[in-house]
Amino acid sequence: MKDVEKSIAKIFLEMASGLENGSFSAKPKIALTGMGSEHGEENAMKGALIAASKGIEVWYIGSLEAPGVITLKVDNEEEGHKRMDELLDSGVVDGAVTMHYPFPIGVATVGRVVTPAAGKEMFIATTTGTSSAERVDGLVKNALYGISVAKAAGISSPRLGLLNIDGVRQAEIVLNKMRENGYNFQWAGSSRADGGAIMRGNDVLQGTADVLVCDSLTGNVLMKMMSAYTTGGSFESSGYGYGPGIGKGYTKLVSIISRASGAPVIANALLYAADMVKGKLFSVAEEELSAAEKAGMEQLLLSKKRGEISAGGEEIKCPPSEPCTASIPGIEITDLDDAAKVLWKAGIYAETGMGCTGPLVMMSQANYERATELLKAAGYIS
Repeated sequence: MKDVEKSIAKIFLEMASGLENGSFSAKPKIALTGMGSEHGEENAMKGALIAASKGIEVWYIGSLEAPGVITLKVDNEEEGHKRMDELLDSGVVDGAVTMHYPFPIGVATVGRVVTPAAGKEMFIATTTGTSSAERVDGLVKNALYGISVAKAAGISSPRLGLLNIDGVRQAEIVLNKMRENGYNFQWAGSSRADGGAIMRGNDVLQGTADVLVCDSLTGNVLMKMMSAYTTGGSFESSGYGYGPGIGKGYTKLVSIISRASGAPVIANALLYAADMVKGKLFSVAEEELSAAEKAGMEQLLLSKKRGEISAGGEEIKCPPSEPCTASIPGIEITDLDDAAKVLWKAGIYAETGMGCTGPLVMMSQANYERATELLKAAGYIS
């Protein structure tokens, strides 16, 4: 404890000596760890100076100094992270931007990109960390995290879209039931002809949704592609970085950038963190999670884990075959066979397949309406 107190005292002394390079004010105070960039420490300092020129009090942690920022000198990345944590824990700074951070399970980051088709901003939920070890559970919570960040950034009613990946159809069902139970949010509509809340690649490029929901690994790939598509991949020149970590009860504002992030992205990441300070991110997130829990989120997710929408364990025989001229999309590939058996049990011949939008259950046109009712009642589609 004494070592920590001495370290904090040292920080305050350095604050005093750093007044020639910065000033105390009501500006958001954001720390930046500058060591570790693939483009050199000078790249990080350049980003710090850009952000400082736009009204942020930047605390630079590294070996460089420059007028306009407060520098806390360190010898290496490890020492830099230690100093960053001390600044955050003591309340000297409001938030921090860094190139990596060991978030606990349950905390994930929400990135912010500029989409190329129309230059529109879009939040990607999530991009690093993990909100849950269970996929559908994680996607639902990612949606809440994304909504929270968008609201903190000033979007009062963000439009939510689900990237067309495994698990999102079940997440859509849970989110729709939460909305029926009182959790208020707005779906985006795909730009493709069939519409709906499931976003395709076209929607990613166009920024159809304000918040795009996916797992962190997919989100991380999207962030890198959207940030560096104009530079060949080695230099991230666009966007605001991988964003702040959010989770239930988590209140430390740490935002992530990449080692490949260029100065423009580093500057934007500092501005993004400042937006979250001004927008009181963690208060917004607490309200969103509370509203979701009141709408039965945990019980709905538990029902999914228990497999309460399965066709049951009895042996079901396939009815006589007939031409399949209609199809129903929107079913998870892992649930496809069980969904077909729901129809078999009702005497409807059905086949499974894969279309351009994902898995399909196919049946005759005459049985389409009845099949839709049965699959909705069983919880396979919304």
